Amino acid sequence: MNKYLRQLFTAVVALFVILGLSSTIIMAVRANALNNDPRNARSLYHQLGAYRGAILASDGTVMAKSEPVNDAFKYLRTYSNGPLYAPVTGFFSINQTADRGLEASRSMLLNGEADSLIWQRAKAMLTGATDQGASIETSIDPKLQQVAYDQLGTRDGAAVAIEVSTGRILAMVSTPSYDPNKLATHDTKAASQAYNELSAGQNSPLINRATSQLYPPGSTFKTIVASAALETGDYQTDTKIPAGSSYTLPGTATQLPNDEAQADGVNGQISLQEAVAWSSNTAFAQLGVKLGASKVSDMATKLGFGSTITIDGTESTGTPMTATASTFPSDPTDDKLALASIGQGDTTATPLQMAMVAQAIANNGKLMQPTLVDRVRAADLTVLSQTKPQTMANAFSKDSADKLTTMMESVVTEANPQLAIDGIKVAAKTGTAQIGTDNSAIDGWVIGFAPADDPQIAVAVLVHNTDVHGSLAAGPIMRAMMQEALQQ
Repeated sequence: MNKYLRQLFTAVVALFVILGLSSTIIMAVRANALNNDPRNARSLYHQLGAYRGAILASDGTVMAKSEPVNDAFKYLRTYSNGPLYAPVTGFFSINQTADRGLEASRSMLLNGEADSLIWQRAKAMLTGATDQGASIETSIDPKLQQVAYDQLGTRDGAAVAIEVSTGRILAMVSTPSYDPNKLATHDTKAASQAYNELSAGQNSPLINRATSQLYPPGSTFKTIVASAALETGDYQTDTKIPAGSSYTLPGTATQLPNDEAQADGVNGQISLQEAVAWSSNTAFAQLGVKLGASKVSDMATKLGFGSTITIDGTESTGTPMTATASTFPSDPTDDKLALASIGQGDTTATPLQMAMVAQAIANNGKLMQPTLVDRVRAADLTVLSQTKPQTMANAFSKDSADKLTTMMESVVTEANPQLAIDGIKVAAKTGTAQIGTDNSAIDGWVIGFAPADDPQIAVAVLVHNTDVHGSLAAGPIMRAMMQEALQQ
């Protein structure tokens, strides 16, 4: 009898152990996955029934907030000027998990479920007050965001502005945009229809073109090749390098020409500064080959190429907001290296990445971690966290940065005077990348910073699938953004 009792006791203990393990797995290990499962109706009601915190611009402008409504979900997420801020906020929907923007990267804080809000939840429980999520204060400048959005208009493109010394993102615009309010509606049929329409096709407005789309950067990439050359110590602004009106790509019969006669140089030679000013393809293709893939690739890597860039959030706060890794070809043949060195071929970049290149040049070679959130506050206005500037890399020396600045100033003073701003020195690099079948279309680029002698703002603008040079398509947008930022 004792034998059977012992076996029964052992079996009961084993069952309790199994029950404990399964409960632990469900409540701890798989908790987030189960909560985020779209089939979990209870979680859906819990999330939509929570007073989600607001998302604010740097001046306190409300970009997103929760408003009480008379239905089963209690609160409706609303977005003021939704299309303007959509690349920043993302969306919170009844039938689509928040997967982009701050709604995703700070979801746990916004809905009040983050560990840092445990005392606020306890206080609300004890006092009977409404449990509220944290508010997110961003670095976005509403006026600058509006100027960039208005300037891009109906064109397919993106614009990014970064505070030079800190890496704070002051503006991030992607067009065409979308209205998150259409996805936030509690009408599930309407929300599903809106999502299906918005997400269809390769040109979906849900795609943040500033961070999630790769484009050939064209001649803006020449700043990276120039920085690699300067860092060797063998090149100065007045160093003469091979140029010419045309260059035969190594091992091929393909001719690479220049767009401007001034880019040809004199007797097949051009100074490094003039090569930047007039965007000499023949000079930079040959310079890239002379430097070698390793040196150019190493500099691109220091500036962020090859790695996904986290803009905001961690796994503990939600789904981190990231930028797609920009690319430079690995171990290319010389003909491909020549094309890659002028931002064509297998070189691709996001607008955010190229804004970071401009920021590093403006910041004495120091690349800053880009950020969108300045601080997080609990409902009682207690500061839960505050973002501090972080250096990603010391990409190149101050001396190289100074020389790059001088060369980029000449892009404006010599080749593109229409980009000048009265009383303010502007440093810039334009780019015109050929795309499409038979190179029939253009991605127009410009990157730059101002004032060149005391940099405050770094900008990158892309206009996709245009028919004019980057200086004409993207240049006026950068200029307008700089004017707005510097007059405040």
